[in-house]
Amino acid sequence: MSALLNVSNLHVSVGDKEVLKGLSLQIQPGEVCAIMGPNGSGKSSLSLALMGHPRYSLIGGTITFAGEVINDLSPDKRAKLGLFLGMQHPHEIEGVPYKDFLRQAYNALYDGTPWQMRIRDFHKMLLEQLDMLHMDHSFIDRSVNVGFSGGEKKRAEMLQVAVLKPKLVILDEIDSGLDIDALRQVSEALNKVREQQPDMAVILITHYQRILQYVKPNKVVLLRDGLIVKSGGQELVEQLEKTGYTAV
Repeated sequence: MSALLNVSNLHVSVGDKEVLKGLSLQIQPGEVCAIMGPNGSGKSSLSLALMGHPRYSLIGGTITFAGEVINDLSPDKRAKLGLFLGMQHPHEIEGVPYKDFLRQAYNALYDGTPWQMRIRDFHKMLLEQLDMLHMDHSFIDRSVNVGFSGGEKKRAEMLQVAVLKPKLVILDEIDSGLDIDALRQVSEALNKVREQQPDMAVILITHYQRILQYVKPNKVVLLRDGLIVKSGGQELVEQLEKTGYTAV
């Protein structure tokens, strides 16, 4: 099976600072890859570089996604190919109902394709996804992320994934700031979306083991100073939980 994402010898800088220093990584369709590491190791830099954030300059290596080299593609073109980034701190948009936000995002991705929908069909699909995620229908009438709790913001990200159906979801510390109940709800939502979209791959960036008790990774990689220094499976997560990063 061909890799969905192939990152080869990636070097990325922010201003004069090199933040990724020859990183290589492959992600297969349907795979869950947990990326762990201490603060400043390059985890968020990797997520933003993959999405083409303009502050992150690619100075070496290649990013190949769905068979296409995307080094020079803008973030919107990467999104249209099937990349999605769930942010650690989602923005609030006062006065824009969530249903309108999702409709515009869906149109931007799928207008002119066989998956475009009439407004009535889109609304029906949106309600079906809310039911699948056990979210109240009134949720989509609220302004985007305005007044949302931390858990609601992260569940809203899962609703976006369910509606937009990306090929690869990058979740940057989606467990940050969640209490035990909210973490379980968000994890269950992600697992439901994965059941619905079995070929969707996930890069799960986290500091902690707790989310990986709910969302089981196929592989785990440890970043330090812009490089992958160790990889493994669930046993690596357990080792990190016991000894911390410095002992590995």
